[in-house]
Amino acid sequence: MAFKFDPLQVDPKFIYFDLDDTLLNHKKAERAALLDLHDYFSLFDSVDADRLVETYHKINGEQWVLYSEGEINSDQLQQNRFELTLRALGLNDEHFDKIGSKYLQFYQNHWQWIDGAREAFQRVRTRYNVGILTNGFTEVQKKKFKRFNLYDQAKYLVISEEVGVLKPNPAIFEHATRLAGYKAGEILYVGDSYRSDVTGGHSYGWNVAWYTNGSDPNQTDGADFIFKSYNKLCDWLNV
Repeated sequence: MAFKFDPLQVDPKFIYFDLDDTLLNHKKAERAALLDLHDYFSLFDSVDADRLVETYHKINGEQWVLYSEGEINSDQLQQNRFELTLRALGLNDEHFDKIGSKYLQFYQNHWQWIDGAREAFQRVRTRYNVGILTNGFTEVQKKKFKRFNLYDQAKYLVISEEVGVLKPNPAIFEHATRLAGYKAGEILYVGDSYRSDVTGGHSYGWNVAWYTNGSDPNQTDGADFIFKSYNKLCDWLNV
């Protein structure tokens, strides 16, 4: 993928990174944790592992949209995503709480950096002030911050649950902008989600570098730079 404009036109004073599927490989960890669940609970013996993954992924995505729109709270999200998954699979949904707790244990076992992200993050922070802006549950995201030493490497760490709204709500971008101490147009956001990161950041006046594999080439409006290799991001930022 190519630059959308001359890199010299961008001079960010502060760079926020998204966390899941931008720096850390959430999708891979999620799938691995679900496969662990499938092997651990005999409840799933009658269900194909891929069907469990696909069903959970669909329902979890729908629940996060409801959560972001204020239709449900975080406790309801955590309950619904497994209760509704079990129900959709024709299984006993009374076990959702036990399965949800075990999922979080398995999930932590599979956290890892996106390829190239760790090195790029280190290079970027040698030149710029950096922060993290992430949707997610406070308890889980703070464990990731600790595991990957982000408390010591990022100046500000913003979690949606602590702010009370999720991306792409402009209120969370306003909060992060105030923390950074710069104007919106002086902040660059690096993220993978078109809806949450590109649309959300651009709508508030941030510059946005979109990390994507380009599976939907029609979604480009609002991204100042598009990349699928972290080496390209480093080249663009001259780090």
